[in-house]
Amino acid sequence: MLRSMNMAPDNSAAPPPGLAHRLPLRVFLAEGSEILRSRIVDLFGEVEGVRVTGVSGSAEGATAEILRSLPDAVVLDLQLSGGSGLDVLNAVHPHEPQIDFIILTNHSGPQYRRLCMARGARHFLDKSHDFARLGPILAGLASGLGNKVDNRGIQS
Repeated sequence: MLRSMNMAPDNSAAPPPGLAHRLPLRVFLAEGSEILRSRIVDLFGEVEGVRVTGVSGSAEGATAEILRSLPDAVVLDLQLSGGSGLDVLNAVHPHEPQIDFIILTNHSGPQYRRLCMARGARHFLDKSHDFARLGPILAGLASGLGNKVDNRGIQS
């Protein structure tokens, strides 16, 4: 059964002025595959400065939890129960443009990449080829270097 999972509230202190994100980086995961959700949450635990704020396998649950918790970043699959990652991106990004969206999907054709990037995604990763880049991208965001990590996960 796919469900939204509430995590403990973020009780960390506010960052000093000028930091782009609160420390740790609060990340929400919207992933359609239960097996991959577990694997990705484990990956988050290996990245210094990253904290999972919530997990959902459905478009509706993800949208509601993202708008409620306002994470710093969202790792978003395009294939979700009851809708798509594009539905989530379209519902959230116009209202909360400060959230960094990282698309992690098997639907990696150029038309999907263009559409997601045009709708506000910051990164677009193919699960089959780019999974290993997710950790470095999150680490860059957590360290405040997110604006210096390009869409290929390479620090400039």
